Amino acid sequence: MKFMGPLIVVKDIGTSVRFYQELFDLTVEYDFGENVSFAGGPALQSLRSFAQMTGVSEETIFCRPHNMELYFEEGEFDAFVSRLKTISGIRYVHDVVEHPWGQRVVRIYDPNLHMIEIGESMTVVIRRCLASGMSMEETAAKTQHPLAMVEMVKNSAL
Repeated sequence: MKFMGPLIVVKDIGTSVRFYQELFDLTVEYDFGENVSFAGGPALQSLRSFAQMTGVSEETIFCRPHNMELYFEEGEFDAFVSRLKTISGIRYVHDVVEHPWGQRVVRIYDPNLHMIEIGESMTVVIRRCLASGMSMEETAAKTQHPLAMVEMVKNSAL
């Protein structure tokens, strides 16, 4: 068995496709009208057709579930946050925060109020810790990543 990825139910497929393409540079792999799949990413399904396929009523398909999120990592986090601030209509769950493991993240809603987390790449976090003078062991402890990964990042950064 192979997991194929999340399918997100949306009210307006066109608006949602544009949102994911413009903000995350996702490329449409398949466009079946009521269903659009992004290469290496999520698939979108229209609310009406999802209700028909599953046999559930549209009224029971609710938006703004706070029990899951889509997670992206960004190597150029500051540039992404700057670009995000120029886009009108973005609804924030919260602005940039730094977690105890050193990763900075921002959370937003998509047009259908699905939660999206955009996190700073953990490779960038590890490099920042090492550059600050932390030892590899301290960096592993701080970032909650195995020492082997910290060593790999350190060696690839040279």
